[in-house]
Amino acid sequence: MSERQLPVYKIADGHVDDFASEWRAAVLPLRRQFGFTVEAWTDSLKVADLAYYASPERVAMDPDPARWIEDSMTLALTPFPTT
Repeated sequence: MSERQLPVYKIADGHVDDFASEWRAAVLPLRRQFGFTVEAWTDSLKVADLAYYASPERVAMDPDPARWIEDSMTLALTPFPTT
């Protein structure tokens, strides 16, 4: 099995397109030159997730299985073109 890596970056507000453009132009070709297979995504669905957790059904859940979660990070992934 090949190893996988998922780096998570917080990009400065209003600069996702700037980052993406520079990343595609410089980082992506260099990674590929060194044999990396690259896929990329951006985080999405924040509004839907907020509505879900605020819904009466989710608020009323008892017992709430989330009580067992000690730490988490959730990413809703949207494909980020690498071509």
